[in-house]
Amino acid sequence: MRFITCLLLSFALLVLSGCAGLDVAKEAYSGISNYFHGGEDNSDPPAALVEYTPEIEISVLWKESVGVGADEQSLKLVPAIGNGRILAADRNGLVQARDLKTGDLVWEADTEVHFSGGPALGAGTVILGSSDAEVVALNSENGTLLWKSSVSSEVLSVPVVGNGIVVVRTNDGGVIAFNEKTGAKLWSYEVTLPTLSIRGTGAPIIVEDNVIDGYDNGKLMALRLTDGKYAWETSIAIPQGRSEVERLVDLDVDPIETGGVIYVASYHGGVCAVSELDGEVLWRNETISSHSGLSHDFRYLYLSDSESHVWQLDQRSGASLWKQKDLHQRRLTAPAAYENYVVAGDFEGYVHWLGNSDGRQLARIQIADSPIDAKPVVVDNTVYIYAKDGTLAALQARLP
Repeated sequence: MRFITCLLLSFALLVLSGCAGLDVAKEAYSGISNYFHGGEDNSDPPAALVEYTPEIEISVLWKESVGVGADEQSLKLVPAIGNGRILAADRNGLVQARDLKTGDLVWEADTEVHFSGGPALGAGTVILGSSDAEVVALNSENGTLLWKSSVSSEVLSVPVVGNGIVVVRTNDGGVIAFNEKTGAKLWSYEVTLPTLSIRGTGAPIIVEDNVIDGYDNGKLMALRLTDGKYAWETSIAIPQGRSEVERLVDLDVDPIETGGVIYVASYHGGVCAVSELDGEVLWRNETISSHSGLSHDFRYLYLSDSESHVWQLDQRSGASLWKQKDLHQRRLTAPAAYENYVVAGDFEGYVHWLGNSDGRQLARIQIADSPIDAKPVVVDNTVYIYAKDGTLAALQARLP
């Protein structure tokens, strides 16, 4: 019976991948790994929240609404912060800029664009991608439209801006660069993707003069920012297994960089540290599968795995230092680390604070009735949360 189920799943996923790939957010509580290996009926349920004595107090500084948010779809709509403002967009084309400290509305623009990725902040610009294969640039001071350019397919990652160049990833494997001021296309690069892949793409990062991004074939690649020429690539995850599902090695997690080292996690392929200079793999930890994301502090990495277990890893070796399993299958966001805390949101709109020394639960607060899938953003010890229903909130932790 399980063999037949896997065959049916594989066929269904192949059909889906021909259109827009597998939508990771089927919103089943099972988590990606269990969903693939047995379906919802055989999956672990999400852990119930247990009562405990909070060690810190969480206060809501302000809470506002940004339209319909992601409209319960699996998109990469995340808050962006700069110049004392926080910007967020919804699925129906609404973009808001709010005061970072008070939440007061500074400006809003109704573009009527079906946004799917962004915003990103540039030098006076707000950049977003759409499901209709468009890249849109707004004036960061007032929200007026600066330019709009077409790409080859849906943009399912957050654009990145550096040195006057906008870089976007498209769902069909394209990497396209535009002039930030005019929207003129500067260069493009296309990567051949496997037949079956998970819906979604990791956001590229700009490190020195390179654009670095991961792909559904398990490879991490660096392209020159100025002209898109190939610089290097390395295999992060190697497909294994007999079925197409078992061989999924998508790098859909946004890579992060610190100290000249790039850290990236993959589905089925573990976590890797890679030299920014030449792509040399410095270490691998193949025991962890993740599709949410990573963060770091001065010495450690933090990530949520495919079962919503939160890990602390040593940046130098990849060794696991602690693992928090109490939030099993609660579909945690990528964790954000600051001061003595690790913070993540879950599928019921709760935000959890963990201790960075041992992963113990310190406090939690529910700020929405819908899932949170955007990584928390931390600025000056304030945690900013954006939920899928458009709830945008600023939170602070303090000792009682």
